[in-house]
Amino acid sequence: QVRLVESGGRSVQAGRSLRLSCEPSGGRFSSFIVAWFRQNPGKEREFVAAIDQGSTRTWDLEAIEGRFTISRNDAKNSLYLQMKDVRLEDTAVYYCAAGARVWMIRRESEYDDWGQGTQVTVSP
Repeated sequence: QVRLVESGGRSVQAGRSLRLSCEPSGGRFSSFIVAWFRQNPGKEREFVAAIDQGSTRTWDLEAIEGRFTISRNDAKNSLYLQMKDVRLEDTAVYYCAAGARVWMIRRESEYDDWGQGTQVTVSP
C-alpha cells in the first residue's frame, strides 16, 4: 500500500485556474494507475480523471468538458490535476487514489490507496 498526500486546494474565484498535486509518502506509484475523485457533503464520491502507468492513456469525467487535465511525473513521483475555468460546481474535496490493478477506471472500489483530500472552494 501507498500513503497518498494531496496539496494545492484553496479558495478560488470562478473562471480561474489552480493545480492540485498528489505524492506518495514513503513509496512510489509509478506502477499504479492513479486518479482524482471529488466529493461534496451529502453526495457520493465522484470520479474526475485517471491516468495509466506511463501516461499513455487518460480518462476524465464528461461533465468537466475538457477543463481539467490529469498528468503525472514519475521522475518526481507526482500526480497533478490542472484545473482551468473552474466553476461553482467544482467545489469539493478532491482525493487522489492509486490502484495496482484497475479494470473499471471510474469505480471507486477499484482503487486500493487514498489520500485524505484537499478542499477546493470556488466562489462567484
